[in-house]
Amino acid sequence: MSKAADLANLIGNINAGGGGVNKNLLINGSMAISQRGTSHTTATSYTLDRWNISETTDGAVTITQDSSVPTGSGLANSYKLDVTTADTSLSSAQRVFPHQIIEAQNCQILQYGTSEAKPITLSFYVKSNVTGTYTVLFYNSDASKHQSATYTIDSANTWEQKKITIQGDTASGFNDDTGAGLEISWWLAAGSAYTSGTLGTGSWQSETAANKVSSSNVNIMSSTDNEWFLTGCQLEVGQNATSFEHEPFERTLAKCQRYFYQWVDGAGQNMGTGAYYNTTLFIAHLDFPVTMRANPTGSFVTGTDYYRIWRNGTYDDVSLVSSVVANASTKGTSIDVLGGVSGTAGHGGRILSLVGSARFAFDAEL
Repeated sequence: MSKAADLANLIGNINAGGGGVNKNLLINGSMAISQRGTSHTTATSYTLDRWNISETTDGAVTITQDSSVPTGSGLANSYKLDVTTADTSLSSAQRVFPHQIIEAQNCQILQYGTSEAKPITLSFYVKSNVTGTYTVLFYNSDASKHQSATYTIDSANTWEQKKITIQGDTASGFNDDTGAGLEISWWLAAGSAYTSGTLGTGSWQSETAANKVSSSNVNIMSSTDNEWFLTGCQLEVGQNATSFEHEPFERTLAKCQRYFYQWVDGAGQNMGTGAYYNTTLFIAHLDFPVTMRANPTGSFVTGTDYYRIWRNGTYDDVSLVSSVVANASTKGTSIDVLGGVSGTAGHGGRILSLVGSARFAFDAEL
């Protein structure tokens, strides 16, 4: 056996349960999946799949799925935050942080709240034109406890890999349910409400806002020249970072679809099959590709010239109005089509997309 293999085995043996397949507790750490689109300007919302952004400053940012990646990483995409309107003077409660929330039942492997609580290691690649100190916050949503760590961007516009290890919490665990468990946030700007205390490093503490972020944290919002990139994010059990787990695209997509599923596949595609309940109501059924985390809410592109019901050799050009999701479950949903319907009760049909922008979206995010 080679020295490299010996070393790999040694690291695996001392990594306190880390390594192996499905070792990454984060989803879409490669930034490969972006069902909602590749560019986002909403201040507080999900952008790339499983990645949320909280931005409450007087400025503005744009989030895009970018092709800049670290050389030799095997990655193809990154998360890019670009400052489009600056805020050079943050008020006390203003902040900017991309974050991901891990479902509580998926945190059971950490054994928090027991004497066997495991250390966890976060590794990621980051790049920015703004050098200096940044904060990563680990937050237990069930126990309202947190622990912080800092990293430094040393060279401008250069991909750097960062590795952060924190110890487990023997006092407080996670609920074994589908709610929010562990949240990881990358703080890019923070007002004094989050920086004025003593940074909570080294151990888990009860939630104190002033202790969450380093007083030396950069303000990414200071200039419209500023941008920040993130990719190759991995959170694993153990005190050592192992190589990033590259998984098949379809596996990552299926993980993301548990929280958000968007049906869009171009014009002329079948979007659901059903029947006319009466002359003015067509009810279709749509099965989700995976079981969703919770009963989802639905959103649709509405209006004319988006959808058509094909029936009995002819069609209705329809719009989707009012409550369009009926009896949604984690497995699938009924879709009530109300606008422009003129069929015969009991007759079958199918909903077709007329244009590529027609879409059904189902949200069960944390």
